[in-house]
Amino acid sequence: TDIIVIVFVRISAKPEDEGHDYGHGKYETLATAIIGIFLLFVGFGIFWNGASSIYRFLQGGSLQEPGILALVAALVSIVFKEVLYQYTVFKGRKLNSQAVVANAWHHRSDAFSSIGTAAGIGGAILLGDHWRVLDPVAAVIVSFFIMKVAVQLLIPCVDELLEKSLPVEVEDEILKTILSFPGISSPHHLRTRRIGSYCAIEVHVRMDGSISLEEAHETATAVENKLKRQFGKGTLVSIHVEPVKKSNEATE
Repeated sequence: TDIIVIVFVRISAKPEDEGHDYGHGKYETLATAIIGIFLLFVGFGIFWNGASSIYRFLQGGSLQEPGILALVAALVSIVFKEVLYQYTVFKGRKLNSQAVVANAWHHRSDAFSSIGTAAGIGGAILLGDHWRVLDPVAAVIVSFFIMKVAVQLLIPCVDELLEKSLPVEVEDEILKTILSFPGISSPHHLRTRRIGSYCAIEVHVRMDGSISLEEAHETATAVENKLKRQFGKGTLVSIHVEPVKKSNEATE
């Protein structure tokens, strides 16, 4: 997953070209989806192995005796993977990178599984052979946490790949920003979507039809620059200017 992030984020940072008019941001979304699928398989794999061991134990089979070395390894893994998660998620949020944040959760899934392993091994060592089943029981519990995180990562990716609009509160913020400029009224036909780490905004606005084209252009550019400051310099903003309707046209 680290390799996926490195490769796909590098591609997503490329500017628009002849074949990608809106840039390459969706590559980052695709990377996040792939990592989410990886996590889902990891969670299911841990569940399957744990459930198989529990079934074997209930059928009278024996489970491998966990040793102190395994417990130490699990505890060391918890510390290192949690530190790696904290650092990666901090950088991911700072860079507004979904793929990096998703990969951070992949690191935390290792910490989660190590917590379950440590609890299960510790219980089995302290309580004796009859409690060796605690190890796979803990693994099964942890697997559900990992699969839940995977689904939480995948849902926004699917929404973005299907061109879902930005949340209502974000669109309200966009309209509020547009209306903060004097001379602009009636923003309509607002269309929004996310493209990787940035978003695209298309909107129609009304201005006084008697002002010069240059003045209308300057105002639209000012709106565009403010939206880019709010949502990132990579934000794509398209503003279509229309003259204010006359009173008789409005009544019609």
